[in-house]
Amino acid sequence: MGASSDSPEIAAEHLGRGLLLTLAAATGLAVANIYYNQPMLGLIEASLGHGAATSVPALTQLGYASGLLLLTPLGDVTRRKPLIVGQFVLLAIALVLAGAAPDALTLAIASALVGFAASVAQQIVPLTAELARPQRRGAAIGSVMSGLLLGVLLSRTLAGFVAAQFGWRSMFLAASPAMLLAALALHAILPDVRGELRLTYPELMGSLRHLWLDLPALRRAAFTQASLFAAFSAFWTVLALRLAAPPLWLGAADAGLFGVVGAIGVIAAPLAGRMADARGPSMMVRLGAALALASWAAMGLWSDLTGLVAGVLALDLAMQAALVSNQHVIYALRAEARGRLNTLFMTTMFLGGAAGSFSAMIAWRHGEWSAVALLGGAFSAAALIIQLRTPPRPALSKEAEGDSR
Repeated sequence: MGASSDSPEIAAEHLGRGLLLTLAAATGLAVANIYYNQPMLGLIEASLGHGAATSVPALTQLGYASGLLLLTPLGDVTRRKPLIVGQFVLLAIALVLAGAAPDALTLAIASALVGFAASVAQQIVPLTAELARPQRRGAAIGSVMSGLLLGVLLSRTLAGFVAAQFGWRSMFLAASPAMLLAALALHAILPDVRGELRLTYPELMGSLRHLWLDLPALRRAAFTQASLFAAFSAFWTVLALRLAAPPLWLGAADAGLFGVVGAIGVIAAPLAGRMADARGPSMMVRLGAALALASWAAMGLWSDLTGLVAGVLALDLAMQAALVSNQHVIYALRAEARGRLNTLFMTTMFLGGAAGSFSAMIAWRHGEWSAVALLGGAFSAAALIIQLRTPPRPALSKEAEGDSR
């Protein structure tokens, strides 16, 4: 039986500052691959033909959701270290396939595989929760989510610059060796922690249904975050197209620079984690949903470059504050099921993101930015309604109450 980190002594031994920083960096590197395509959509269409890029963002996120559903639960029953290292190697292979894609169909398949393997980021987040002391779990999750946020946002900056200078294929091909280096680093530094459950894979997958039905707090957090991520994905999916349209006439590199602007939202993740530790997460989730709605209202009414900059700052802050707080909720529900709880939460969230990306492209084709702003506002309003309709309930596991398993 592998080591469990539910005891404070083991958690303190495993999760030092160096390991925490490594986990944050690896999470950011992994999740960045999902978003490289977004500032490059115009270049991909110019290379492979009109309409070639339409499904790429949604397929990447659907691939990610599939990886979450099929792979992330394994963390509860097997050794996490080889699982994480193996996914990074698969990710490196998928990136080479995307970079060498000769046509739109191959790129679509490769994009789904990139998303599938990039779900390794969500193997790392529950591992962090497992290794952290209960009273510091929110702060530890916030630190790793800061790395994830930087990966999400700066990936667009990097991809926009690389694509403008060297072509869109170069970004995928350059990312592949970075994934191999991450695999080597994690192989050297990760503790060999194993989930304590002894279930077959069919039993493991079957247990997801019971967790979903038994835990209303999980469903509430998942649906809220799915709605917010749909609003977030809608913005980033069409940003390059919005900037390229009149009167702005800006290119892929300019779209990528918005990632630098949005990266200020990185401050929200650790701050939200600390506030969730101290005061409970419900308030932060509601504030995040309200801020997302306000950001879309501002961008719809004030749609020039200044309005877009202000809107993306608010939207990224909202997204991260709600995400870290909702994760604080779900990881406190059942200590022995954190991998599966993360599976259900993140799969639902990324299905929302895929819906946001796909519907944003349709909205853009029919009504351009005004239609996209209405769509983003509707998703944000749905998240706020979910939070306001159901009174918040404490989500404390026995462990959080001091009864460590």
